[in-house]
Amino acid sequence: MKTQETQTLERPEEKTPKPIERVSIIISKGSLEGVYPGLIMANGARMEGIEATLFFTFFGLETVIDKRMDDLKVATVGNPAMHIPTMIGGLPGMSSFATKKMQAEMEKLDIPPIREFIEMIHDTGAEIYVCKATVDMFHLEEEDFCEQVDGVISVGEFYEKSAGAEIIFT
Repeated sequence: MKTQETQTLERPEEKTPKPIERVSIIISKGSLEGVYPGLIMANGARMEGIEATLFFTFFGLETVIDKRMDDLKVATVGNPAMHIPTMIGGLPGMSSFATKKMQAEMEKLDIPPIREFIEMIHDTGAEIYVCKATVDMFHLEEEDFCEQVDGVISVGEFYEKSAGAEIIFT
């Protein structure tokens, strides 16, 4: 047993964390509550001077498909955070009701609708890409996307663009 005099406590050097300079955010969900976290994170990054790249894949593509992006809904079925039974969540009109409530609350907080938010984020210099494999799987064309989409890229190209960035999956 060591005595107090002979014990030495080693302290690791206190290091200041390196600031985040770049983020790449993957959005894979197509519901209102699945999309907004990524958009808010991207917007917040840009407001802090952090470079941001958005990569939309699978159902997240709904966010940037020009004809669909204004009609995203809250998922009420199988969503435990809704705190309602699945049977009730599946009733006709429940998703629309929950969507209108969420949109009203976001409006109170001055959070813009998706189309406007995408435009704002892109206008601040964020890059917006969609997943080539998903585009092919869903038989989409580049013309299907809003004008803010900078391109259709492969996962490998996404990783190249994300080199050195923090990757956030929402």
